[in-house]
Formats: sequence, structure tokens, C-alpha cells
Amino acid sequence: MAYYLGVDGGGSKTTCVVGDETTILAAFTAGPSNITRVGEAGAREALHQAIESACVAAQIDPRQVRSACIGAAGAGRREIASTVGKLVAEIIPCEIEVVGDMEIALAAAFGSGPGVMVIAGTGSIAYGRDARGKTARAGGWGFAISDEGSAHWIGRAAVSAVLRGADEAGEDPVERDQAERDGLSSVSRLARELKTVWGVDTLQQLASKANLHPDFAALYPAILVAAESGDVVARDVIARAAKELAQLAGVVLRRLFPQDLSAGSAVPMAIAGGVFRHAAMIRELFYNGVHAANPNVVLNAEVVDPVQGALQLARRTAS
Repeated sequence: MAYYLGVDGGGSKTTCVVGDETTILAAFTAGPSNITRVGEAGAREALHQAIESACVAAQIDPRQVRSACIGAAGAGRREIASTVGKLVAEIIPCEIEVVGDMEIALAAAFGSGPGVMVIAGTGSIAYGRDARGKTARAGGWGFAISDEGSAHWIGRAAVSAVLRGADEAGEDPVERDQAERDGLSSVSRLARELKTVWGVDTLQQLASKANLHPDFAALYPAILVAAESGDVVARDVIARAAKELAQLAGVVLRRLFPQDLSAGSAVPMAIAGGVFRHAAMIRELFYNGVHAANPNVVLNAEVVDPVQGALQLARRTAS
């Protein structure tokens, strides 16, 4: 019996699946393994835990794995791909292929066929392939300068919007914070949610925390709660995120499928990542934005699981 292993390593979690030629035998999810965010030691811990635990659940020895494919954030950079490969090789002595996380997502959605994949998780990127095999990407240049519409981007934008709103209100921040503590201030639902997540009491503390390079992506669930409750600022941030993601998709569509778009031919598109998975609001706004500019795009409503693509590529590499 031949066994294959696929890994999706991202900024918030690392998922490993083990399968044979046709079946998934087991899966396990560990912590983040994005080297840029957690460093080499953190990536090693998450990768090893995910792989070893998945193999235990599948009742196989890691040395029985015939081939593995690791989809890793940032693997487009040779040094990151090389490091990830070395970390995985410490526990599975087989053929290991390390590719970008967008490549395994594309494989999960379209196999080896054409289409456009938009990923929005801790980071974001749009990636596609046409019928001739040509690929193109947009976004995904890192959280400090890019990753538009990602959970990190949404968290940062929400904090910025809350603080700007406080400025526009024109209240003295010390007096406003005291009024809130006394139960006399009508602070927005979004502001309260953000402060709760970060464990701060005042907007000044919120600003200080934001300038210490925190985990903005951790704010995403709270922002969704505020948006779903009707908070206008939260809903505006969500709408801007969907617009940013639709624009990324549009860049790849125009680069890879200009003739299809002009001729009215159908172009397949899929989505992946926690931002889409946990927010019907973003999925709907994103699709409306893409479809308004490109009516012939056919979007798969199901949020794709990229790790399935990693397993497919591991099987393909072995064959």
C-alpha cells in the first residue's frame, strides 16, 4: 500500500492529510507554520505536530509515506521553500515537493485545468491558470504592504476606522474613556468588540496595542460579530475588504482570460480561506463585485479546502 501526504501551512493553522491512492485516511490541524510570522522554530513545531499526528491517526509510520506535497505561504521565495522542505524531511524521508499555498488551492479547485482562485485567510492572493498553462497572480506581497482583504487587513482597517471615528466625534479621549467606564458613553459595538479581544479598556490603549505589531487577524471574528449586529463601521470595513478581493480577482482575469471575457465565454473561479469560509456577507459582496465587472465568471459557491490539492499533487508527483 502506498501512502501520500499533503500539507497546507498558513499564518493561522497547519493542516495535514494522509491518504492512499484514492482515500483520505486521516487529517490533523496544528498551529501556524508561516515562517515569516512564526519563525523557523515555530514552523518546525507546527509542521512536525501536524504530520506526526496525522500519521498516528492514519495508523502508519511517517517513513511509509511515498511522497508529500507541502503548500506553504511564501514558498514562492526559494529560501522559504528550501527551509520548509528541510523541516519536513526531518520526519518523513521521502520525495517532498514544496509549492505556494495558492498552487495547492488551485489544484483543489480545478485539478490541472484553467481557472482563477482567490484566497483570503490571514493573508490574501489571487492566482490563476489559463488553458495553455500560463499562470498569473495578484496581491500576496505580505501583510505590511499588501494582503488586501485578508483577515490581517480587515483587523487593521477596523482599528483604524474606530480611531478615526473617535477623532471625528471630537470628544476628549480621556473624558470619553471615563464616560464609557461610567456607562454613559455610546461607544460603537465595533470598538467594544475590538477592545475585548485585545484585553484593553480605552481607545488610547487600543492604539498603543495596534502599534506593537499585534495579531490583527485575531480581530476578524469580533469584526464579523459587530457587522452582523448592524455596526455601520464594521459593515463598511467588510464591504471594502470584499471590494479589494474582487479587484485582485479582476487583475488575474484580465491577464489570463482577456479573450474569454470579451467573447462572453465562461471563466471558472473559486475561493478559499477563512475570511470567505466564515462570512457569507463577504462571499456575497465579493461575487457581486466580480460579476458586475465580469458577468461571464462562474463562481464555485463552495469554499475550497486547499489541503485536498496538496494531496492530489503528492499523488501526481509519485506517479
